[in-house]
Amino acid sequence: MHSTRRATAAAVTLLFAATTLAGCDSGSTTDASTVGARKPGCPAVLAEAKQAVKEAENINAPWGGPTTGPKAVPGRTIAYVAQTMTNPGVSGVAKGVQEAAKVIGWDVRTIDGQGTPAGIREAFDEALALKPSGIVIGGFDPKSVTRQVQQANAAGIPLIGWHATATPGPSARPKLFSNVTTRVEDVARISADWIIARSGGRAGVVLFTDASIPFAKRKSDLIKKQLATCPEVELLSYEDIPIPQAGSRTVDRVAALRSRFGDRWSYSAAINDLYFDHAAPALRAAGHQGGGPPYNIGAGDGDPSAFERINGRQFQSATVPEPLSEQGWQIVDEFNRAFAGEPASAYVAPVHITTAANSGGALSWDSEGYRQAYRKIWDK
Repeated sequence: MHSTRRATAAAVTLLFAATTLAGCDSGSTTDASTVGARKPGCPAVLAEAKQAVKEAENINAPWGGPTTGPKAVPGRTIAYVAQTMTNPGVSGVAKGVQEAAKVIGWDVRTIDGQGTPAGIREAFDEALALKPSGIVIGGFDPKSVTRQVQQANAAGIPLIGWHATATPGPSARPKLFSNVTTRVEDVARISADWIIARSGGRAGVVLFTDASIPFAKRKSDLIKKQLATCPEVELLSYEDIPIPQAGSRTVDRVAALRSRFGDRWSYSAAINDLYFDHAAPALRAAGHQGGGPPYNIGAGDGDPSAFERINGRQFQSATVPEPLSEQGWQIVDEFNRAFAGEPASAYVAPVHITTAANSGGALSWDSEGYRQAYRKIWDK
């Protein structure tokens, strides 16, 4: 996949330049409707947004993570407690953990919390019963499993989160060896900047979130804050739909939004790409074209289905993908550092924007060279 992206880099660059000039591609940062229009109400914000988006769309992202660390500690087992395996981000990281564990020589058990508080607690209890070397908190708030976290801490089992707390790196309360994630501030800002830049500073926006997840709520609140820096970008609606219920509730909600706002609804942002998978049928039924408005950007996680929608111009124009496989490998590396008695790496992946103009037809985004870097560190 990486070699394909490199091979198509030149062609993608030419395509991106052409579509930006034309201003009509769903991945372009210039909206055709704004060409020749009156000056925006936020010229300074618009200029900054365009520059930030240009940098984030750069496909030449070499590995900037750790290159040194402890060799592989042998014979360890990891339990991955997933919020829900229907969340593409959670499941994508789980696959990365499994792939990396196979390379380093460890066993992994993935336990699905089924997206409910009770299910997550039961999954964590099951993980503790396995007496693993380490436990991954995959996409849920550790405060929802305080008893289980305390049991793991007391047993000396290191915990590593993925999207578990608001910030990357080690956490004292709750006690986590590390939390692997991009910076939510960066993801939120670049998602809002993409809307500001592509719309020329004028848009009617619907924002989808899951307020039951603190990380997700903070992300959507930050998107809302950045959109508000441009007076002619109007937040039409703030839609709180829990991720486990996205399949059952999004279609009806989108139909209602379309009826309520009509053509005023020109852009959407969501804390997870999954919402646009479910929004597509309602938009299609309302007569929308896949490559037309509302132009939708997912502020995470960049799963393969999101790339397919973007590449096919089917009701999603962009995503700010987490490097899911890469983060799975990072989790394994962080555990290896914990087992070796060394500190966490403190690495945080930079934000990236994927559009049809720069994806090169790929179905994921990861920095170049991370597998080779971790193999070299582990001597594997």
